[in-house]
Amino acid sequence: MLHKLFFKPVHKSASHKHPHRHDSKKRNIKKAARIIISFGLLCAGLVLIWLASLRIPDLSSFQTRKVAQSTKIYDRSGEILLYDIHADAKRTIIPFSEMSLYIKNATLAIEDAEFYNHHGIKPKSIIRAVLANLTPGGLTQGGSTITQQVIKNSILTKDRTITRKIKEWVLAIKLENVLTKEQIFETYLNETPYGGNTYGIEEASKLFFGKKANDVTLAEAAYLAALPQAPSYMSPYGSHKNVLDDRQKLVLRKMKEYNFITNEEFDSASREKVTFLAKNATGIRAPHFSLMIRDYLIEKFGEDVVENDGLKVVTSLDVEMQEKAEKVITNFSKTLQDNFGASNTALVAVDPRNGDLLTMVGSRDYFDKKIEGNYNVATAMRQPGSAFKPFVYATAFNKGYTSETILFDVKTEFSSECNPDSTPKRAGAKCYSPNNYDDIFEGPITIRRALAQSRNIPAVKALYLAGIKDSIRTAESMGITSLTDPDRYGLTLVLGGGEVSLLELTSAYGVFANDGIKNPYRFILKIEDSHGNVLESAVDNPTQALPENSARIVSDILTDKQARFPYINDLLNPIHRDIAVKTGTTNDYRDVWAVGYTPTVAVGAWAGNNDNSPMQRKVAGLIIMPVWAAFMNEIRDKLPDETFKEPDPISSDLKPILRGVWKGGKSYYRDTVSQKTATEFTPAETREEVILNEVHTILYWVDKTDPLGPAPRNPASDSQYNNWETAVRKWFGGWRATNPDFSESDRLIIPNDSDDVHTSKNRPTISITNPDDGENFDEDEMVSISFNYRGNFALKKADFFVNGTYLGSKEDGTTNYVFRISDVPNDGRHIMVKVVAQDAVFNTAEDVVEIDID
Repeated sequence: MLHKLFFKPVHKSASHKHPHRHDSKKRNIKKAARIIISFGLLCAGLVLIWLASLRIPDLSSFQTRKVAQSTKIYDRSGEILLYDIHADAKRTIIPFSEMSLYIKNATLAIEDAEFYNHHGIKPKSIIRAVLANLTPGGLTQGGSTITQQVIKNSILTKDRTITRKIKEWVLAIKLENVLTKEQIFETYLNETPYGGNTYGIEEASKLFFGKKANDVTLAEAAYLAALPQAPSYMSPYGSHKNVLDDRQKLVLRKMKEYNFITNEEFDSASREKVTFLAKNATGIRAPHFSLMIRDYLIEKFGEDVVENDGLKVVTSLDVEMQEKAEKVITNFSKTLQDNFGASNTALVAVDPRNGDLLTMVGSRDYFDKKIEGNYNVATAMRQPGSAFKPFVYATAFNKGYTSETILFDVKTEFSSECNPDSTPKRAGAKCYSPNNYDDIFEGPITIRRALAQSRNIPAVKALYLAGIKDSIRTAESMGITSLTDPDRYGLTLVLGGGEVSLLELTSAYGVFANDGIKNPYRFILKIEDSHGNVLESAVDNPTQALPENSARIVSDILTDKQARFPYINDLLNPIHRDIAVKTGTTNDYRDVWAVGYTPTVAVGAWAGNNDNSPMQRKVAGLIIMPVWAAFMNEIRDKLPDETFKEPDPISSDLKPILRGVWKGGKSYYRDTVSQKTATEFTPAETREEVILNEVHTILYWVDKTDPLGPAPRNPASDSQYNNWETAVRKWFGGWRATNPDFSESDRLIIPNDSDDVHTSKNRPTISITNPDDGENFDEDEMVSISFNYRGNFALKKADFFVNGTYLGSKEDGTTNYVFRISDVPNDGRHIMVKVVAQDAVFNTAEDVVEIDID
C-alpha cells in the first residue's frame, strides 16, 4: 500500500531530460520514510510504556481466593432446599467430578470448543472482535475463551474498555500457566452467572430442575449451557423463552457437530420435553421454620459466615408433612375467620422418639401483613387453657392417685379467704369458684372421665392435691420452660393461667407418647461447611422425664373412646390409628388448642388472633379440633398402626376413693358363703368388698402429702377441707333426695365374725395314686392320672397340668385323666404331673408327682 501511495512509475527519457528533479524526489522519499519510522517508533514506544504501566493483578493466590457461597437450608433429606441465605449471590461450589459430562460438553460446544487446544486466548477471535468493535462506546463483540470469561467473572471489572480487554488477554495467558485446564473449567462452571443472583452450575441445576448438577439430562444440560450468553434476557421465566429454546437447539447441534453426542442422543434430546420448576416467588419454603434456623445460625456462627461461607444445613423438617399442614390450614382459614373470628392458625409436629421438629406453620400465611403473618405464633407465649391439665394429672399419678380416683365435680369455692358460698371472709379477699365450660356439675367423677371430658372443677382439685410447684416441675422436666412464677398462677394454672408456646407444649406431649422419655425438640440434624466438614450434628439425648406408668395412664385416658366426647371419636375414627388428644380453651376465648399424639408423632394446633382479641364463645373442640384431625388424616399413611402400652392394673389394696368408690372410704371383705368377714382362707371366688356408706370429699380420706398413707386424723386442718366438704355434702343432700334407698351407715365398724366355712380344717386334701412318683414311661406311652379326694364338701372340679401346662378339667366328682407323653411339652427326661382339686365352696388342694421318660 505504501508503495502504491508514495511511488509512481517513471520513464527513462524523462529522467535524462530532468536529472535534478529525480534527485529531489529521492530526498523527499527518504525524508518521509524517516518521519514514518520515527512516528512508528514513537507510537510503539508509547504503547510499550502504556503496556508497562498497566497494573496486572497477581494470580499467585487465585486458587486460594475466597469465593462467597450462600448458606443453604435443606429439609431432612438434605435434598430439598428450603431457604438460601445470601448477601449478594446464591452460589454452591462443587468439584469438577460432580458436574455432569453433558454439562461440560454442552458448555464447550457453545462457548469454547477449542478450549483444550489454546493457551488462554484465540488470536483470530481477538482480531475479529477488535475489528467488529471499532465503534464508539467500546468493545461489545464477544470472542472470549472460557479462560477469559473466568478472568472477567472473577478478577476484572465489567467495564468495556480496550484497557480492560488487554488485561483480560494478558491474565488469561497467565492463568493458563497457574491452573490446569480442568481447574479453569471447574472455576468457570462454579462461578458463571445463570440469571438473577444465581451463580454456578449446581445452583442453576437446583433452581431450574430441582436436581444436582450431576443428575441433569442432556436436554437440560443444553439449556443450562445456553443461558450464560444472556441469562436475564433468556430467563425461562421471562418473555423470551423462545430465544432460550432456539439457543438450546443450537447447543445440541454444536454438540453433535463436535461429536460430543451421537445422532441417537441428539434425536432423543431434541424430542425431550424439558420442564422447568415453577418460579419460587418468595424464595423460601416453610418460612417461619427456615427463618428460625437462620436466626440460630447467625447467633452461633455470625452473620458474615452465614451469608458468605456456604454452610449446608440439613434440618429436621419433613417437607411432605409441612406442605400438608399448610394446605389444611389454608383450607380451614376462611371457616375459622368467618364462623369463629379466628384470623390466625398455627401447627407443629414433633417426632417423640428423637425430638425432630417435623412441621412448623407459624401462621396461616407468612406474607399476610393484615394478620402480621410473619409473626411466629408457634413460638409465642399463649395461655394453653385445659391443654395443660395432663401435666397436673400426671403429677397426681406420680404420687399414687389413679385414673379411677374420685374427685367431686361440684360447685366449689377454692379460696381459703372465702366462705363455701363464695362470700369473702374479710374485706378485699378475692374468691375463686370457676365453672365448667358447659355450666354443668356432674357430681362424683373419676379422673379418667374428668380429664377426657375436660371438667374444670376436678382439675383444680387435682392441682391442689398434686401441688402447684410439683406440677410445674413435672411440666419443666417434660420440656416446658416458661412457667417460672408459681406464686402468680395459683390454682388457675390447671386452667391455663400460665403461658406456654405451641412448640414446647407439643414437644412435652411427646413425652406422654414415648413412655415418659423426653427427647428435647431439635430442628437441625447436621451443619457442614463448604468443604464438607461437619460443624454440628444431632445427638439423641433421652431422659426419663416422667415415670413410665404415669405416661401410660395419661395415654390410656386420652385414647379412651368411651370416656372422651363422641364428636372427637367421629373426627378420629376415619384415621384408623390409636390417637390420644386433648383440647384447650382459655376462659376468655382468646386461644383454642388441640394437642395430641400417636406413638410416633405429636401434633399441636392453635387458633386465635395475634392481637389477643377474643373469638366467638365456642370451645376448642368445635374450632381447632377439625383442623387437627384433618392434618392427622392427611399424614395417616405415614403413621404406623401402633397402640399404646397398657398401664399397670390398679391395686385392690388401695383406698376405695383411689379405686373409684365414692359412696364410702371404709370397706371390708366378706365371704359370700358364710356372710362373715373374709379371712386368709377365704378364696377369691367368694370374697366381696363391702363399702360402709359415708360420703365425703377426698380430703376426708386422703392426706394430700401422703395419699397412699393412712387417712388424716383431723381432715379439717387442711385449708381447703371445709369448702370442699361443704360443697360435697350440699350436692349429696340433693342426690340422696332422688335416691331414697341409699343411706349412710350408722355403725362404721367392721364386723368381728370371721368366715368359718373356709378354714384350715375344712380345706380338702388329695393324693395322686397313679402314676407313682418316679415311675418310668416310654415316649409314646399313654399315662392315666388318678387321685383320691378327702374333704368336708363335695368335689366340684379337678384341673390337670403337665410341666405347668394346662391339660384339661374334670367335673362332677371325676378323679382321672389320660394323656399321651408325646403330646405334651417335655425335655425328654422328666414330667411333672399336678392335680388341683376344688370343692363345692371353692376350697382347693393339690398334689404333684414326677415321672421319668425312657
